[in-house]
Amino acid sequence: MLALIAGQGRLPRILVDWLSTPPHIASLEGFDPEGLTPDRRFRLETLGTLISDLKAAGITEVCFAGAIARPEVDPSALDAATMPLVPRILAALQMGDDAALRVVLSIFEEAGLQIRAASAIAPDLLPAEGVVSKRQIEDHHRLDAKRAAEIAAALGDLDLGQSCVVRKGQALALEALPGTDFMLETLVGTAFGPGGLFFKAKKPAQDARIDLPVVGVETVQRVAKAGLDGLVIEAGGVMVLDLADVVAAADGAGVFLWVRSG
Repeated sequence: MLALIAGQGRLPRILVDWLSTPPHIASLEGFDPEGLTPDRRFRLETLGTLISDLKAAGITEVCFAGAIARPEVDPSALDAATMPLVPRILAALQMGDDAALRVVLSIFEEAGLQIRAASAIAPDLLPAEGVVSKRQIEDHHRLDAKRAAEIAAALGDLDLGQSCVVRKGQALALEALPGTDFMLETLVGTAFGPGGLFFKAKKPAQDARIDLPVVGVETVQRVAKAGLDGLVIEAGGVMVLDLADVVAAADGAGVFLWVRSG
């Protein structure tokens, strides 16, 4: 039996639609998924109890999907089952996202729960390689994408963001803690001029079973608003929510969507 550890956004709902058997849905308090009612809500301070209850209910697999922010830990809310995990939880909160998530994965796996990737449940979330929009890429986009991939890899090695914006070989914006939307908003109305591309990829050492980056229609809209030529995403490393709608949005905005390999 599968438990969906769900955060905000549409991804959890999409996964539920793909599953033949409804999963048990557990959401972090304050981060309910869109279009779903959780079977239970939990706090980080009760993580140990969550894991024990899932196992008692016959759960053998868990899938993490959806967005959350780092919660503050209230020492007074810690329960007995979570107390042994406190040193690891506190250490994880001081790490980058990827390192922190690896700690979380290890806690679940040590309890005997198998981690199932969202992309394994809904493989269509990972589109095939190629330019899938009407607008095609040009030679200078290939050069900018190569440069962007190098920059994104460096960011990933530092366990920072998963995306950047490059124009004429120069980095215009880098993703950090505020996230992709904030990064793209910083470019609106700037004096850099038109052109350039948005690039997104998973971190080089990232465990692909959890927190793969996601793009959707809103991402396309923000890219167009920022005056960029298009989006480049890593083949096999970035999930696309509602691919047909995303392609339609790209075509409507006159930007390209390139699923790039290598």
